[in-house]
Amino acid sequence: MSFFEFFIKNFSEVLSQTFEHIELTLISLFFASLVGISTGILLTRSQKLSRPVIGFVNIIQTIPSIALLGFLIPLFGIGVVPAIIALFLYALLPIVRNTFTGISEIDGAIIEAAKGMGMTNSQILSRVEIPLALPMIFAGLRTASVINVGVATLSAFIAAGGLGEFIFRGIQLNNTYMIFAGAIPASLLAVFFDSVLGIIQRNSKRAVKPFLVFIGIILLFYAGRDFQIADEERSFRGGFPIEFIEREDGLKGLLKEYNMEMDYVELEIGLMYKSLQNGDVDVVGGFSTDGRIQAYNLAVLEDNRNFFPPYFAAPMVRQQALEEYPGLRSALDKIAGQISDSAMIKMNYEVDELKKQPEEVAKSFLRAQGFKVDRINEGSVDVVIGSKAFTENYILAHIFSIIIENYSGINTELKLGFGGTKLIMDAMKIGEVDLYPEYTGTALLVLLKPDEDKLEDIIKDRAKVFNYVKESSLKEFGFEWLDELGFNNTHVLMMRKKDTQSLSLKTIGDLREYLEENSNNSNP
Repeated sequence: MSFFEFFIKNFSEVLSQTFEHIELTLISLFFASLVGISTGILLTRSQKLSRPVIGFVNIIQTIPSIALLGFLIPLFGIGVVPAIIALFLYALLPIVRNTFTGISEIDGAIIEAAKGMGMTNSQILSRVEIPLALPMIFAGLRTASVINVGVATLSAFIAAGGLGEFIFRGIQLNNTYMIFAGAIPASLLAVFFDSVLGIIQRNSKRAVKPFLVFIGIILLFYAGRDFQIADEERSFRGGFPIEFIEREDGLKGLLKEYNMEMDYVELEIGLMYKSLQNGDVDVVGGFSTDGRIQAYNLAVLEDNRNFFPPYFAAPMVRQQALEEYPGLRSALDKIAGQISDSAMIKMNYEVDELKKQPEEVAKSFLRAQGFKVDRINEGSVDVVIGSKAFTENYILAHIFSIIIENYSGINTELKLGFGGTKLIMDAMKIGEVDLYPEYTGTALLVLLKPDEDKLEDIIKDRAKVFNYVKESSLKEFGFEWLDELGFNNTHVLMMRKKDTQSLSLKTIGDLREYLEENSNNSNP
């Protein structure tokens, strides 16, 4: 399938996400314009406040987007409200600063002349200062609109919609067409908003009022629709990471296997747990070794049909690196089979909830197992170790680094936090990363994608999956799988323990029956 064919096939979804993206951007920009321009004007009347206020909005701009969304979820839940608040905050800086600068830099002689003509302060503001500062104000609005179009893609992480859904889904699923289907419209939107505001800027006297009326109509339409939704009781709802939703070994296949239907939203992994804790969702999909199961007092629903395939972790290494540094294999073989499920759960818990550093936890585990951990890295980098952007992968990358350096003398460098399988695989293919911790199920279903007959034959068998992954990865990519580490980090469905007890849910089959019986009822 070509990109054009993919785009046509998914056009309705792209169009829907585009309108959601426009809505998020316009509403947040409308509020940011009202507050930002008013604040900028007030600061010109009180110069002492200008530095701390502009400094404050500067600080907001430096907060990472995901972190800001994480702060807002406990206060506002998930969906469009926290997304709009985040976009509003990010848009403030260019609008406040440009309004303040535009008015402050007007020649004082012009203001004195206006006073000499008998103008009041309000007349000077409306007839002199704002018209003269409009080019600078609109430059701020244009910058804010471009920022908001870009940041709005992250709204997909908290079930607020927008073009980020396609972008992040494509990254997780190693689907370039899907990434382009979200990224290209987002880029065009940024250009469109900038161009429209540029036209309004050049025709400011005639265009500003109609533009504000247009934004106001959209705002009123959205507010009415949102209030209507807010009045309804929420039904039982799941919250799942984008990758889990789309994969055949994830939600898509699970719903088929159990023949059930469920309302759900897409959520970033870290925000997903916060949403479950806050009651915004009722069931989530995670991993069996996740330390947050214990931390958040969650119950794991038994997969009574054994749907989820094995996900045993192992080092995946570029063959070229193994040939250049033979000591890599012998060093990493020392930890083969040494990490149990319970040990991995404990390490994840220590990082996620006790706030220990992954390196500290990795050293503590290896020291308890009798390994050396104290070699100091000296000299140039020999091999680069990568990881994906979740706790367990960080810990495993540090374990690899410590073991390699202490038992082979090879110097390592860590490049942590790749945002998906596709990104770290691309880095491996071009030699920017030499090895990273991967899972047999992920390699089977995301990287290698065997045909249905082959998949059905091997997917339930741990040894068959590992052997297929090992042989195919070497043949297709030139990457070699070393021996498994010992633990199985397979998918699981989790709920708040109190809910499973009150609803008598122990298995996914029980959940299916509950959803079927209570399809029209509200959340537990």
